[in-house]
Amino acid sequence: MNIKHIASLAGVSVATVSKIINNYPDIGEETRQRVLKIMEETKYRPSSSARTLSTKKSHLIGVVFAGKLNVDFGHPFFVQVINAFKKQIGLLGYDLLFFSNEKFLEEGEDYLARSNYFQVDGCIVISGDEVERSVFDLDASGVPCIGIDIELKGKNSCYIMSDNAKISLKVVEHFYMLGYRDIGYIGPERASLPMQQREEGFDAALEKFGMKPDPMRKSYSGGYQEEDGYEAMRRMIDGGELPRALFAASDLLAIGAMRALRERGLRVPEDVAIVGCDDIEACRYTFPPLTTVKQDTDRIGKMAAMLLFDLMNKQMDNRCIQVEPELVVRKSCGG
Repeated sequence: MNIKHIASLAGVSVATVSKIINNYPDIGEETRQRVLKIMEETKYRPSSSARTLSTKKSHLIGVVFAGKLNVDFGHPFFVQVINAFKKQIGLLGYDLLFFSNEKFLEEGEDYLARSNYFQVDGCIVISGDEVERSVFDLDASGVPCIGIDIELKGKNSCYIMSDNAKISLKVVEHFYMLGYRDIGYIGPERASLPMQQREEGFDAALEKFGMKPDPMRKSYSGGYQEEDGYEAMRRMIDGGELPRALFAASDLLAIGAMRALRERGLRVPEDVAIVGCDDIEACRYTFPPLTTVKQDTDRIGKMAAMLLFDLMNKQMDNRCIQVEPELVVRKSCGG
């Protein structure tokens, strides 16, 4: 399969296919998508060396995991976002280059130096805890960057995340409509930006519905894993301040909390109703199945790819895009 075959299948000229491969802006979107779809279906990939020589671009995207990851890379949220991003950016002619953030940081190197060394055309930055200075140096540079769950302010950067205040509002509103007025919260003590926004949104939503945030109805976890939710729930039970309904800031925390309740002979939702966040696969198989708020990982990943593509082609300026969440009702909240 070569460029002539692609042109023939798409009903366009070889020059048109070449322009699409090299990201020229003067091609109609319908034609571009038709050619990209044929390239994907036939698994055609143009020579990277030829593209680099003709366009002065590497067609490489650096993947940066900023700071300490608060969950394993195997966490469904990140896997699904990266998969959607990889597929969409691949259709646009780019490959991914993953940057390690362990050894080279200890040796004093930085992401900007790495980006320049590999001549990446742009970077996707995934949020973690304790984000190092090197990430913000990259953000402030001329390298186009798209952030996932991390605020980037550089002139060549954008960032995208779920509307975390809306996530909390949907949870509290759902509890309110089910008649719950005593609502608690479990979330990480050292929270990332999305988790901070969820807790702030939770407090604001309580006030909106005439309830006051109560520190005694909150329990903070040491991390983001199921075991952290389990320990936070145990402390809440032992403290004697058990709410009638509970918002856990992630599904893993919620699943851990449900295990702690079950061990103490408490039932979900008869004794404590629970809602999580993320809609990971495991939610369908908990007992009872977990009500949660779905983050649209496919949309986040694809939109991140399109935003970065526009940044690299100087068709986008700095902005934040928030993606609408969706409440997924199952059995753990009693409604």
